[in-house]
Order: sequence, then structure tokens, then C-alpha cells
Amino acid sequence: MADTSNSVLFDAPGPKGRRTIRIVNWIAGILFAVVLVLILMRLHNPPDGENQLSWELWKPAIEREAWTDFYLPGLWMTIKATVVAVVGAVVFGLVFGVGRLLPNPLVRGVSAVIVEFCRAVPVLLLMIFFWRWFAFAGLPSPSYWAVVLALVLYNGSVVAELVRSGVGNLPGGQREASLALGLTETQSLMEIEVPQAVYAMLPAAVTQLVVVLKDTALGSIIMYTDLLQESRRLGSMYFNILQTLVMAAVIYFAACWLLSRLAEWLPSRMQQRTAAPTEAEPVAPIAAGDPSNVNQIAVAKELEELPFGGAPRKYHVHHRGTNASIRNWQRTRYEQGYDATQPESQVDPETGEFQESQKPDDKPEA
Repeated sequence: MADTSNSVLFDAPGPKGRRTIRIVNWIAGILFAVVLVLILMRLHNPPDGENQLSWELWKPAIEREAWTDFYLPGLWMTIKATVVAVVGAVVFGLVFGVGRLLPNPLVRGVSAVIVEFCRAVPVLLLMIFFWRWFAFAGLPSPSYWAVVLALVLYNGSVVAELVRSGVGNLPGGQREASLALGLTETQSLMEIEVPQAVYAMLPAAVTQLVVVLKDTALGSIIMYTDLLQESRRLGSMYFNILQTLVMAAVIYFAACWLLSRLAEWLPSRMQQRTAAPTEAEPVAPIAAGDPSNVNQIAVAKELEELPFGGAPRKYHVHHRGTNASIRNWQRTRYEQGYDATQPESQVDPETGEFQESQKPDDKPEA
């Protein structure tokens, strides 16, 4: 079966359109190759500096000590902050997302103010504010907790909006049915609507993990020793900051790519677990004499090579509906299918005709 998903938004290009697209792709590829060559030439021979492509600069950035002492410890700190921030953001989002849906106007208003404030304030500003506050209070690891708390507030507000929009997209009949069963609005929200919204928002929440992982890099500004900060430290030691940042970018790309694949796999997995087995919908019988009747067409194909009333088997295939005419309704009915309660519907497999002693036209004895 051909894939028509792309034809929903636009028509498939014809020969001229495909030729134009192919030419544009070739031009874009050539331009990209030219720009890449110019960048490499610039790095090979910069105006004021040494060759950035030399092995002496790349070796310290990819050797074993760089991974064990800088990249992997920095990646661990990034993952640790990401996991704690994600858990906190989910809790924050569920609490204030449900708070924005409760019938109590005070709770709904306070939740709305907190969510909108956390969405409006930049994440970096929150990190700097919490970092200075925790350092002044003498808390241990102020940069780590500043990064985590800032990410929890911002991403938690996003999760709260996901919860609210998920509940809003549910069919209105579910709340009406729950209220008709005697549940209160709060019970309907907590027991019926929110669980469905949470399950539906899981793919979008997994996609938000990519944002959390990347935003941890802002913690390097407040001296948090994440992957970016460790790569900068390594580059300052060997004066190869470009090479170490390239390696950090590759690691970030690999981590975000894995999370993106998880976000793509999760919806299909959820669909397999929740989708019910599909069955063909029953077709209502079509009126007698309708030329579009599938039963009439099927019977005609069965009998097209034999005289009227015959088929090379004892019983005909039973078809849906009826094509019986008013006059010969009994004979037509028996031609379409054998009824176990009506043995006179049997035909002679050799002659293809009704048996003489059991023709449908014969009337039973009194």
C-alpha cells in the first residue's frame, strides 16, 4: 500500500517538479561543500594564530585522560542535574497543572500566577538569583542546586501547561458522564481526566528532556562543573578551546539524539499497548435490486460459468444481506447461501440444478 501521508499537505511533484527539486538539492550540496572547504582553509591557516587542524591541538582533546578526567565527570554532573530537574519538573507540573484546573478560584488563580511567572522569567536569571541566594545562606553546592531549582521551575511550568492542555483536549462527554454518575468535578478531574492527560503528554514530556539537558549548560556561567565547564577547563590547560568545545558538542548531540529517538519510539509503543484489535465493521444489508449490492456481484461471479441454479459444489457460499426478488425470493435466497434448516437448498453437484424432489417451488404436502 502506498504511503499517502505526505500528500495530505501537498500534492506529489510531477516530473518537472522532481527535476527542479533535484537541481536545487545539487546546488545546495555544492554550496555547503564550498562553505565547508572555506571554513577548513580558515582553520588551517588563520590570520593571527596557529593551525587549528594540527594533531598537536586535537590529541589532548581526544586522548584517554581527557575522557576520564574531564568529559565523563562533566557528563555525569550534567546527567545528575538533568534527572533531578526532570523529576522535580514533573511533580511541579502535575501539582500546579491540576491546580489550574480545580474548581476553587483561589487555588486556580495562585497556580496560574506561579506558572506564568516561571514561564516568563529567563532560566539564566533564575540560576543567578538562586546561586547568590544559596551561597549567601551557606548551603553546600550552591551552583548545583541553583541549576536544578531553576530548571524545575521553568520546565515544571511547561509540564503544567501540557497537563492543562491535555485535559482540555479530552472529549467533553467524559466529564459529563462522570458528573452524571455522581462524581464531583474534583473527583472527575483527578480520577478520570488527569490520568488520561498524563498518559497522552508522555511523548511531549520526553521531548522536554532534550531542553532540560541542553539548559544545564547555562550552569557553567555560575561555575557549575558540567560537561561544558569541564571542556572549557581542558581547553584552557592545553590552549585548544576550539577542539574541546567541538568534542563537547559531539557528546551533547549524541545524548540529545538518543532522547529524540526515545521520544519517537514512545508514541508507537504506547499505541501498541493501548490500541484494541480492529475488526471489520458490519455492513448493513442493501435493498433488493440495488446494483451496488456486494452480494449480488459475488453470486454473479460464482455462477457466471454455469447455467442458472448450478455450481460445482454442494453448497453455495453464504453472503451478507439479501438480493431476493419478490417473485422468486425463495430460489434467489437459496442460490446465495445454504441454510442448514432448509435442506431443499441443496443442488446436484453434477448438473448444477435443484434436486427434483426438493425444488424450492415444490409445495409441501398437506
